[in-house]
Amino acid sequence: MRKLKEVLRLHFELGLGQRQIARSCAVGQSTVHEYLKRAQAAGISWPLAEGWDDRRLEEALLGPGVRRLYENAKPAPDFAHVHEELQRHPHLTLQLVWEEYRQTQPEGYGYSRFCELYQRWRQRLDVVLRQEHPAGEKLFVDFAGATIPVHDPQGGPVRQASVFVAVLGASNYTYAEATWSQGLEDWIGAHIRTFEFLGGVPKLVVPDNTRSGVTRACRYEPDLNRTYHELAMHYGVAVLPARPRKPRDKAKVEVGVQIVQRWIVAALRHRRFFSLTELNAAIRERLQALNQRPFRKRPGCRASLFQELDRPALQPLPAERYELHEWSTARVNIDYHIEFERHYYSVPYVLTGQMVEIRSTLTTLEIFHRGERVASHRRSTQNYQATTHPEHRPKSHQQHLAWPPSRLVNWAKSVGPSTAQLFTTILESKPHPQMGYRSCLGILRLGQRYSNERVEAAAQRALATGACTYLSVKSILERSLDRQPLERPAPRLPLQHANLRGPAYFDFSHPSDQAGTSAEEHLC
Repeated sequence: MRKLKEVLRLHFELGLGQRQIARSCAVGQSTVHEYLKRAQAAGISWPLAEGWDDRRLEEALLGPGVRRLYENAKPAPDFAHVHEELQRHPHLTLQLVWEEYRQTQPEGYGYSRFCELYQRWRQRLDVVLRQEHPAGEKLFVDFAGATIPVHDPQGGPVRQASVFVAVLGASNYTYAEATWSQGLEDWIGAHIRTFEFLGGVPKLVVPDNTRSGVTRACRYEPDLNRTYHELAMHYGVAVLPARPRKPRDKAKVEVGVQIVQRWIVAALRHRRFFSLTELNAAIRERLQALNQRPFRKRPGCRASLFQELDRPALQPLPAERYELHEWSTARVNIDYHIEFERHYYSVPYVLTGQMVEIRSTLTTLEIFHRGERVASHRRSTQNYQATTHPEHRPKSHQQHLAWPPSRLVNWAKSVGPSTAQLFTTILESKPHPQMGYRSCLGILRLGQRYSNERVEAAAQRALATGACTYLSVKSILERSLDRQPLERPAPRLPLQHANLRGPAYFDFSHPSDQAGTSAEEHLC
């Protein structure tokens, strides 16, 4: 680097000689002589005029460089277009782009200079904002890419356990645990255990756009999973998902994942684990050592910074632990029931055909419509059975189910014994008692038009004639046959005729039977 300003300052301000200036600036005496000669020719003295920087001074004394003139004569590549092409086509290389550039510009840059200029242009484009995280503000969470094998003690297949990682922004205090999957239940459970490990709650949680936490990823307005949103409301924390395909939004946990994979996952590679509990115990030991490991370029460790910065700034934990709720949707069937895990639960009949939301726990099931809870049931494990609240039925269904056979017969007894006998006969004549409900209810309605005495008389006539139906009783009452005396038919006497065989004919002691038997025996 040329030290033009220092040479001019020492010469004009301090009046040093060329030899002294050369030793002070660590340059040759001939170089100092050349600088002063050019300054005198250009009329430049010290101090410089306002607005003169190193580049203008260099051009005034030395003129444009030979290399700069040579490079300016070459056609400059469109590096913005080159960068866009590299982003659009993942298999495109700079070698191929340079070859295409030389086909259109044979006198252009060589390959090494082309790559150097592109990297220099890209560095000016890809500027990173240094983020400052206040104490207790942000907790970054994510799942690591590496997994840990868990062996079956009975010799079954090996399962791969995922690793959940959480890092505080101010102190880099790290938490890690193993889970069977990256599903919603493990995602929510890992957050709960992270808050309990920290002993408090931060203001913001910054997750990735995983399906367990974000229903619909969006750069501006992402939709959180309903259960994840309830977790945030329970603990009084806000969730701010990172932008899609922007890992620098959660750079803390990206680095934390890398450290956990190197200092925990890699350190446990020689050990065999036979349960998730055993694996998490080993992770907890390595995690404690990681948080207490001293920093290289600053005093303290993650644990000491956590106690100093983040721990006092965290919000307190709520009095009760969050209970996991799972949300789903269903459409109310025509029988005002919804199906959930092969069981049927009732809702008010007015919601037939509507979409409802289901919030389920291990023991209860709550049904919501437009944010309002409309039904609550105890969760059942009986497949293809129904759990029904009577108040969810319409009035007509309630009245229909309120007439069991015993109630119908008891009402009939209040009318008279013949009516009770008629109801019993109707119900017993059907394959199922409910098939006779309508006939009995129809006879009950006839009691609104006719007196009990007439209904009882009509029932007695129906029993006598064997016409035990609703239409028969109705016809008897409409024709006033119940008011006519009931004529019982006289008993029919047996017929007497000379050609009729009497009981003695079938007696085996009859002479003709004995003769027939002897003849048969003789033939044999």
